[in-house]
Amino acid sequence: MGFLIDFNGTKLLFDPFITGNPKPGPIKAEDIDSDWILVSHGHGDHVADVEPIAKQNGNKIISNYEIVEWFGKKGVEGHPLNHGGKFNFDFGTVKYVNAIHTSGLPDGSYGGNPGGFVVWDDKNCFYFAGDTALTRDMELIPMTCPTLDFAILPIGDNFTMGYEDAAIAAEMIQCDVIIGAHYDTFGYIEIDTKAAIKAFADKGKKLLLPGLGETIEL
Repeated sequence: MGFLIDFNGTKLLFDPFITGNPKPGPIKAEDIDSDWILVSHGHGDHVADVEPIAKQNGNKIISNYEIVEWFGKKGVEGHPLNHGGKFNFDFGTVKYVNAIHTSGLPDGSYGGNPGGFVVWDDKNCFYFAGDTALTRDMELIPMTCPTLDFAILPIGDNFTMGYEDAAIAAEMIQCDVIIGAHYDTFGYIEIDTKAAIKAFADKGKKLLLPGLGETIEL
């Protein structure tokens, strides 16, 4: 799990999980060049490499209040958000939106409530859902944010929504291009990728499943 998005020249890193990942791919944490790190919730498979990457790059994090406070004690500065709130950063606007999941931190600390992010400027807009179940709150995104160019949705089932529910989510957020996340990392979330692609295609949506370390242009 983890995505690095070049957002009009600003490198936004989401939920980096390389160290300890059963399928880490070809990229090492020390190779990542980022400007900001956005953390959706506190689970170890989403925060594993936040601290070393933030310190090597001089990054601040964006997350909920509890996670920002937790990393602050480790010497990593951050900007706290809470659900429904947004802030205008130098690269664009970030809105913290609802997610249905849990959020304990690796040492057992309370990680606040999980969330996702909608990020936009005057040219582009995308949604990073983090780990979540299907929720009607997703219908609020096209009502309160610019039109989405793409979205990153979990599709692995068991701990998050599966691809069937994620295809419904794509309709709710009115987005035609979806990047799948949180699948095939370990046994509980292995999926039939051909069936997943078909489930989205049946709804007129395109599901992209980039390989580990692969770069795609949108």
